Amino acid sequence: MNRNEAEQKLKKTFGFDNFYDDQWSTIEHILKGERILLIEKTGYGKSLCYQFPATHFDGLTVVFSPLIALMRDQLKNLNKLGIPAKCINSEQEDAENDAIINEAKQGKLKLLYIAPERQENEKWIEATRSMNLKMVVIDEAHCISVWGHDFRPAFRRIINLVKLLPAGFPVLATTATATKRVEQDIVEQMGGNTISIRGNLVRPNFKMCVVKVQSEEEKMVWLGKNLEKLPGTGVIYTGTRVNTEIYSRWLEYLKLSSINYNAGLDAASRKQIEDGLLANKWKCVVATNALGMGIDKPDIRFIIHTQIPASLVHYYQEIGRAGRDGQTTYLILFYNEDDKSLPQAFIDGGRPSPEKYQRIIDAIKKEPMGEFQITRATNLTRNQVRTIKADLIEQGIINEVKSGKSKKYMYKYGAPALNTTAFQGLRKAKIIDLDKMIDYVHSNDCRMKILCDYLGDNGTAKCEQCDNDLGEYVHVTTGKEWEEKIEAFRSEYFPVLEVASEKNNLINGVAGSYYGVSTVGAAIHRSKYDYGGDFPDFLLKLTLKAFRKHFGKEKFDIIIYVPPTESGKLVENFAVKIAMTLGMPISHNLKKIHVTKPQKVFQNSLLKGDNVTGAFEFKPESGVRGKSVLLIDDICDSGATIKEIGKLLSQLGAIKVAPLVIAKTVGGDLAG
Repeated sequence: MNRNEAEQKLKKTFGFDNFYDDQWSTIEHILKGERILLIEKTGYGKSLCYQFPATHFDGLTVVFSPLIALMRDQLKNLNKLGIPAKCINSEQEDAENDAIINEAKQGKLKLLYIAPERQENEKWIEATRSMNLKMVVIDEAHCISVWGHDFRPAFRRIINLVKLLPAGFPVLATTATATKRVEQDIVEQMGGNTISIRGNLVRPNFKMCVVKVQSEEEKMVWLGKNLEKLPGTGVIYTGTRVNTEIYSRWLEYLKLSSINYNAGLDAASRKQIEDGLLANKWKCVVATNALGMGIDKPDIRFIIHTQIPASLVHYYQEIGRAGRDGQTTYLILFYNEDDKSLPQAFIDGGRPSPEKYQRIIDAIKKEPMGEFQITRATNLTRNQVRTIKADLIEQGIINEVKSGKSKKYMYKYGAPALNTTAFQGLRKAKIIDLDKMIDYVHSNDCRMKILCDYLGDNGTAKCEQCDNDLGEYVHVTTGKEWEEKIEAFRSEYFPVLEVASEKNNLINGVAGSYYGVSTVGAAIHRSKYDYGGDFPDFLLKLTLKAFRKHFGKEKFDIIIYVPPTESGKLVENFAVKIAMTLGMPISHNLKKIHVTKPQKVFQNSLLKGDNVTGAFEFKPESGVRGKSVLLIDDICDSGATIKEIGKLLSQLGAIKVAPLVIAKTVGGDLAG
């Protein structure tokens, strides 16, 4: 098929008149059965480079993608065009995934999208032997490389598959964000005969600026003053789940239309928000970087970062989701000198220390263990366990073995010593990346040129659109009026405790504040650890205000408080004051029947749950039967203690258990 013939088919099937030159070059190589790495900017049309040849082949194209939103959008478009395509992902029922696998085996599909992690599924592994595979596609291919900004161990399994494919079998890897180092690494992993095609990364419609501030409050004030002045709809990216909630509630307080989004939401809620973004339902969505990957919305008019990303690659990828229609688009990055601490924390936590690797090696040396067993035995987070596990398998230190329907990991006899050289090199590279991100903030050079040079698209001219090129800089002024607005907001905003369970009568609760708010956290710490006496009255007033706003119309029969682990009578005295203020009876009959450790010493939810399981009793057992209980504590972290007590009181006949605490920790909310 020559280009003229292909473009006739393109017009008939997809409705486009022509290919871009790099698109056609990529497709030509694919039709010849070659391996290609395609690096092109977001919105370029990389997906057409595999969708078109997939319609030409007489079998199945499998697309490995970590982005469920992308799967949904592309399936919708393909099915509208009459191209049979489906996806397999964790948000669908097993029966639906099984039915789709059968369709693929029967030759009823042209394209099948699947998450890389799915390769560990036995049904999938067995099914691939019966599929008429004609092409393999690796989307977000930077995830293959440990030097990439979003490395995922499951992508390594795709490379193992690629290496087994015969010569002449087409493989396409695509990404919008690969430095020269990442590009070289991907090419080497895919095989020495892989051809790399790199396009122009300049986005000429971007108007980029950095806004330097002294505090979070200045960021909030600028948004309050200027959000409505920005055209269209957009996205505000924050660094943590908690901040998506805080900024969204702040905008809501100012009557500015917004909603928050993060990976902690259930699948139905995420889908609803994604659809609302596409339909311009809000002025903005406040999100972690979990939003945007694969969202097919060409007219996102602005993207604002309240927190610097960890690298220029991250930043380019995140702003790349905007302005794909070529119209003027605003990219605003806030920066406070203290902001560096969050990406630094991600770097520190992203690659576990050698000591944590050794913890897992020592545990598995004793006996083969499954993932949950390892997590319990080592007091590591599940993400740390998965990262370490993948590295130890790759280094030949442990083996993955089947044990019935589950998997266990066994120490390999005569295994080599752990090699940490690569980890140290990777950590050093990430620190350098963060330093370059900070340099970008302070640089006087063209912002688009800085990004493109870093990504390997050298020779880019000045964009003549950014603050540095135009000499137009944004400054923030607050003033008494806005300071009072923020103070009023903070006194009205109370974090919800998501602890409700369908299995018992525990309902979601409320906290007076986040522990991270300096005055609140400092006061609690002073009372608990510096012999500062009872929690001060301002915490009592704040907590009562949260109670009245959240539970004002609810009826409660009794107050019960969480027995102490190490804080003496602090919580008891606090609960007594609440009971006196509200005129409610208080019970002192909830007791701890075995010693527990402070929850903060545990790094994962499994051990936090184990720590408090069966740790409490309430006597007489009839004391809560038929009653609505207000449960008081000082700090809520994972919620494991509250959940355990809620379960106990429900079993004893409580008809409602509602938690009320002084502060909620950020805890695991650093994740997307």
